[in-house]
Order: sequence, then structure tokens, then C-alpha cells
Amino acid sequence: MATFFGEVLSAYSRAVEEDDDDDIEENEEDEQIRRELEEKREVHLHWSAEVSESLRSGNKLQCSDFILAVGHNAASVLSAYVLTSSNWDAVGHASVWNERSRPVTGQTSEESACVFYRHKDNPSVLICQVLCYIAEDQLFQWTEKVFDCLSHRELNVTVLSDSSVADYKTADYLCTSSAPFLRSLHTGTFSGQPVCQSLEQPNIITGLPAAVLNHCQVHRIATVVYQCYSDVIGPDSVTMETYKPALTKLGKSIKLDSSPSTDVLRKFVKTTDIQSNLYI
Repeated sequence: MATFFGEVLSAYSRAVEEDDDDDIEENEEDEQIRRELEEKREVHLHWSAEVSESLRSGNKLQCSDFILAVGHNAASVLSAYVLTSSNWDAVGHASVWNERSRPVTGQTSEESACVFYRHKDNPSVLICQVLCYIAEDQLFQWTEKVFDCLSHRELNVTVLSDSSVADYKTADYLCTSSAPFLRSLHTGTFSGQPVCQSLEQPNIITGLPAAVLNHCQVHRIATVVYQCYSDVIGPDSVTMETYKPALTKLGKSIKLDSSPSTDVLRKFVKTTDIQSNLYI
């Protein structure tokens, strides 16, 4: 500001200072909201009393085989062919909050969408079924927390994963029309022979299976991912059957019920009523 005598004075603006104060308050409020949102989106593992006590003592779970099933068909095939026996205990679950997953307060481990089971006679075999959506910003956290509880020595990881055949890229239409089918990817330390051919380029694995595969590659854990491409959205008996060769490969670690009863399969297979489009 210039006066009559030519002096230059600094201009004082109450509005500018008030705006600055408002910006500071808004930034502090945004920061608080961001912290609360991060806390809410944190992945929490809830273990049984026995497992929790062991982990608190500094002992990790001695695990020779970790079988992870991601998706309804992958989880259902374990429920129908493996977990139907009484040889498994639910030993924990993970709770995840995000835009598509809302854990229910007071939910038991059996009702959770991410449950861990351990074999009673062979406690070194651990199974995890994941039916909930895990957001991109939670994948690394979930993987780090779960594998931090497991002993990596002689650990073998098998991942069963659902995928839509629409995501499968190929120049051969006949290949996609033969869905469901399996494809595999494995870490460099995996020494076994996959039960199907490798996933062809430019196809990729995404989500939790990809996060687990990357983690195991970095930490040199023998891991194989079996991704099933299906043209059926919900649980389907034919798609479930496609996973059986991968489970048979684990015969030494788990006992596979090769022919579950119709009543057992009906519990996991989604059926819809076919309605006529004719007016009566």
C-alpha cells in the first residue's frame, strides 16, 4: 500500500489470516479423518487362546503346508472335500473393513469370511478360506501379518484362486470355451510339478494370490498358485471339480474325500430356479 508521501506500507488483510487459520483447521481435521480411516482399514488377526499364547511367547506356528483358498469355488471345494471331516479346528480368523467388506460385531470365527483351520492330528497343516474382499491397500498388510505368524522353514504354500474366464486373454477362442480350466504360477523355490500348464502371457494374477506369490518369492518360500478360470459366477460343482487335481497333489498332507455326498455338495453349490417366460 502506498501513502500520499510515497511510503510503502505492508497491507494488512484480516481475510487472508482467517483463511490461513481455516486451512490449518481443515488440514488438522483431514489428518484426523485420515488417521481414523487408516485405523479402521487395518487388518486384524484373531487367534484362538492356544495359538495366541504361543505367539506371545515368541513361537511361530510350525507349518509345513499352508493352503489358501480365495473365492467361493476355491473355498467351497475345501469345505466339501476336506473340511467336512471332524479332523479340523477353527483356530482363528481375520477381520477386514473396506468399501465392500463390513465385519459384523460379535461375529464368531466360523461365521467370518476369512477363517483359519488347523488339522487336529497334523497341526503343521493350516488352511485359510477367504471369501471377503480385501482392498488393494490391505493386501500387503494381510500378507505380512499372516506370514509373520508362520515359521518359514520347510513351508510349502498352495493357493487356489477363482477367476472369470472373461479375464483370460488368448487368441484361441476354443480354449476359453472349454472353461473351467486351471493355470498355474509358482515361485523360483517351488520344486514340485504343477498339475496344469503355466499361465500364459499376457495374463496376470491379481489381488491376494498375487500378493502372496510376491511375498513368497521375496522370502524364498515354495509356493504355487492354481487359478481356475470359470464362466460361472457362483459356486458350481463342475468348477469345484476342476480344483481336485491340485488337492490330490496334497494327498500326503490332507485327506481328500473323493466323493462327498449330494447333501454336502448341495450346501455349497449355488442353484437358481429356472422360470418360464410364458404367461399362464
